[in-house]
Amino acid sequence: MIRSVAEASSGSRGRSLGPLALLAPPGSLLCVLDPDLVPDDAPAGRRGPRMPVTRAAVRDAALRLFAERGYRLTTMVDIGAALGIRGPSLYKHVASKQELLAEIMTETMTTLIARQRAAVDAGGPPDVQLRRAVEAHVRYHATHREHAIVGNREIGSLAEPTRSQVLELRRAYEQGLRTIIENGCAAGAFSTAHPRLVSYAILDMGIGLTAWYHPGGEYDVDTLCYAYANMAVQMLGAPSA
Repeated sequence: MIRSVAEASSGSRGRSLGPLALLAPPGSLLCVLDPDLVPDDAPAGRRGPRMPVTRAAVRDAALRLFAERGYRLTTMVDIGAALGIRGPSLYKHVASKQELLAEIMTETMTTLIARQRAAVDAGGPPDVQLRRAVEAHVRYHATHREHAIVGNREIGSLAEPTRSQVLELRRAYEQGLRTIIENGCAAGAFSTAHPRLVSYAILDMGIGLTAWYHPGGEYDVDTLCYAYANMAVQMLGAPSA
């Protein structure tokens, strides 16, 4: 038995001991030899289900914790525990917590912009384009609540140059919606003296879903999209559907 443990020690550098380590009591040699293993007697809230750890899994765990606790109150140890591994082991997959936040927030904005552009590229009169754009905006915020919370709350936690890059993406997204409104006004389909303010109001309506909407409630996503699209065109003096 002593020989087998010694052999395990010499051959375990740089790799997990797998099922062998899971049989070892907390604090034993085998547990120490497996740096990724979170002992079963770890403090409450510091353990999570053991699962294959990938970069995507690390990002998803970080997203959940950033949404629940906030970026500044979440540590790499917390993220590791949610995955059932020790915090330092995360650096095999990501360089830093800041890198995770930057990736999450950039992906959120690029996805929103892509969906908005698809709504416009589908063509049709301004009111139809607006409806599609509002539907895309509302649907994303209703179905990606954690992304929306982090994306709107944590801009101040981003380091440069990512912060400026995300702010520029935000400006491009608002400008895309405003262009639809301005084109509608030029075509006589909409009526407003303040396209920018109406654009802000429509965006805020969708963002506000994160404060109260939950799947399985009174409204399903399709109902929300239809209702919010109607409200948007009504704000601009166009008839509702």
